Amino acid sequence: MPDYSPQDFRALTWHDATPAFADGTDSPRAYLERCLEIIAQREPVVQAWVVMNEAGAREAADASTARWNAGRPLSPIDGMPLGIKDLLETRDMPTQMGCKAYEGNFPKRDNAAVWALREAGAVVLGKTVTTELGGVHPGPTTNPFDATRTPGGSSSGSAAAVAARMVPAAIGTQVGGSITRPASYCGNFALKPTQGGINRGERQATSMSTHGPHAGCIEDMWQVAIEIAKRAGGDPGRLGLFGPSTPPEPRKPMTLAVMEAEGWALMDEASKTAFEMVIEHIRATGVTVLRRGNNALIEAFEHSLQGVQALTSAITGWENHWGIRNLVATSAPGSVSQRSQDVVAAAEAWTPEDYRAAILQREEIRARHAALAPLVDAIIAPASPGVAPLWTPDVPGQPLAKRPTGDAVYNTPSSALGAPVVTSPMTAIDGMPMGVQLLGQPHSDAAITAIARWMVQAIEPAIF
Repeated sequence: MPDYSPQDFRALTWHDATPAFADGTDSPRAYLERCLEIIAQREPVVQAWVVMNEAGAREAADASTARWNAGRPLSPIDGMPLGIKDLLETRDMPTQMGCKAYEGNFPKRDNAAVWALREAGAVVLGKTVTTELGGVHPGPTTNPFDATRTPGGSSSGSAAAVAARMVPAAIGTQVGGSITRPASYCGNFALKPTQGGINRGERQATSMSTHGPHAGCIEDMWQVAIEIAKRAGGDPGRLGLFGPSTPPEPRKPMTLAVMEAEGWALMDEASKTAFEMVIEHIRATGVTVLRRGNNALIEAFEHSLQGVQALTSAITGWENHWGIRNLVATSAPGSVSQRSQDVVAAAEAWTPEDYRAAILQREEIRARHAALAPLVDAIIAPASPGVAPLWTPDVPGQPLAKRPTGDAVYNTPSSALGAPVVTSPMTAIDGMPMGVQLLGQPHSDAAITAIARWMVQAIEPAIF
């Protein structure tokens, strides 16, 4: 039965374990073994992992232990066991992208972010489940707090592995809502960085794709992200993620704006009530919270978001459809799901002029968002329109279930904006998590992380 409470749940964390590594009372190898014990207990139901490299992880953890014993760790995350979403290449494990057409695919090279993590001493334990090709067709992973519900997508395994206390952090990716929504459903902290903030390596095909960490706490979330950025930088032509080498100190905002967007009408009353409780607790600290009826610029921004979910889906479908079409053409029948083939069909109804018009519409949304910069420190919103929905497998011969990993309606605005988001586990409804997101201006990743740290420390979670 669901039993989650943001007040009582204790996630697996790393930053507070490292002092014991330094004084020799604990070690990265012992920490890894504890993670493996939890995985052995929970993986049969959660199904977060595609493949694991336990021997390689133990070898890396032993090397990390020696560095800590010598007082020379490579970074604050030296020895941290983590999962890598199975869209990203790893030199020591296959990269199969949740797709039958890629079964056995083993390029034997590291994605830029994976390389950076190894350089920082992190232990790459395994590949976590993704939806097919990072799209909407689900994998087998279940929600750690209720196996009848989805963990979200497409970073299903990364989110579930952290929420199940298997690892303290895991890497996900987002095009529409694939970091933020799973974090909301699984009660994780997560950073969806500014567009291009973390080098995507080989995954440069789409204009809204980002890499980012799920973690059990904000401190680990930031540390993982900044350690990658310090070594691999951002995407080509991008400034990359920047900020302090340690987690930003908590900072109380002066003014926040609520983003209702298209998702507000879709929320059930319990989810709305829980979110409004968080807003009232924030107001009670003296923070000004503005809404669309309070300011014309906020209203204009909200108005520009109408249709943004369909817009981002269409843009991504157009950018992806050549690759998926070629995959379908060169693979055995049934190797690519009907959902992915439907993406190709929808995109092929477009023209370059349609795509151009969509990009111009996206630029208008970004202009409306930029206009809010002098007015508010950040935007606050639900990270999903409710808790994780029931996970119902497709039935042969029946129409495919719509949105089998949940609704990205509260995630697509930040993706269209290329803006950073920090998701925090601030509410629970009927024993299941629902996150709250803070959305900033581009390159305000550190600033919204600081505000999120303040919020988690100062604001009582809403349990409904």
